[in-house]
Amino acid sequence: MPGTTPERSQPVSSQPLAAAVKAMPKVELHRHLEGSLRLETLMEVARAEGLDFPRDEASFRQQVQITAGQAHDAANFLAKFRALRAFYRSPELIRRFVREALEDAARDGVVHLELRFTPYTLARVRGFDPGEVMDWVAEQAQQSAEHLGLSVALIVSFNRHDGLRAAERVVQGAVDRRGRGIAGLDLAGDEAGSPADPFVGLLRAARASGMSLTVHAGEWGGAENVLQAIEAIGAHRIGHGVRVLEDERAVRRSVERGVFYEVCPTSNLLSGVVPSLQEHPLVAMIQAGLRVTLNSDDPSICGITLGDEYRLAQQEMGLSLVSLQGLVMTAVQAAFVDGGRRKALERRLGEAFFGAPAKSGREG
Repeated sequence: MPGTTPERSQPVSSQPLAAAVKAMPKVELHRHLEGSLRLETLMEVARAEGLDFPRDEASFRQQVQITAGQAHDAANFLAKFRALRAFYRSPELIRRFVREALEDAARDGVVHLELRFTPYTLARVRGFDPGEVMDWVAEQAQQSAEHLGLSVALIVSFNRHDGLRAAERVVQGAVDRRGRGIAGLDLAGDEAGSPADPFVGLLRAARASGMSLTVHAGEWGGAENVLQAIEAIGAHRIGHGVRVLEDERAVRRSVERGVFYEVCPTSNLLSGVVPSLQEHPLVAMIQAGLRVTLNSDDPSICGITLGDEYRLAQQEMGLSLVSLQGLVMTAVQAAFVDGGRRKALERRLGEAFFGAPAKSGREG
């Protein structure tokens, strides 16, 4: 009403617990574009392109998502990504997938999203140039972020099992585009079957050029992979890393070097890394002094949102609202952004959580 003072929004910390967790603004550091595609969009594309997928929703869902009764193991999890390769059929579709992924994140209360994507995978089905794919993703992400008022950084991912030559091409393309929305690199893929050894020199050189690094390690492989990512590669962050607690040296190095962990509980459950959410090591990792963040990994494949992850962390793992807010603030400190963007995010989140700006914990 004209002439009245707008009512100030209630700080999250003063709301009832369930409502406060749901309303929390969030930061996501580990979300794959390829695991974030809307089911309805996939079904529409399959019909329009004449793809060999079932027409009924339940059967279609079983091919692209983890559904009730399916195995919780790496083979079934990775099979969803193989099925999804058929959908990257044009620049327009790839742009659409980016736009919708950002829209879904914003709708879920994410205020800063670090979206990782695999140019080699997106380019493969139609023989696109991986560099052009990077440009399409970066251009669409910038446009959508501005429209949504969302802070976005892109991470270029490459898979161990695709080999060194493919990795070299992708890494060079990412380095050439640094500052145009691309903020970091991610080594992903079959950790158990494909060691990181061939990529160590490539990643060290990329880091020396100014690229931020995150490495999938300690998910399907042991703590020795985490230690290699920290000591040999110099990773700033570890994707998953839930087996780090198997090695005291890996824990100690993580603490000493201020390494951040991108933990994805539901993904770990559905891919067979942990037997249940109650047995997930998230809480133990925090108690060990590790710098932990909470993430969704592949929200479409897992059938979740980041909000669901925070709710489950509270309900199934017993984390308090203050602890959950701490995870969000840790994610800001870990983000691949410059000091100005970090301070702006800390200010925004501090006001939302506490009614006052939070103090900066990192100046990078």
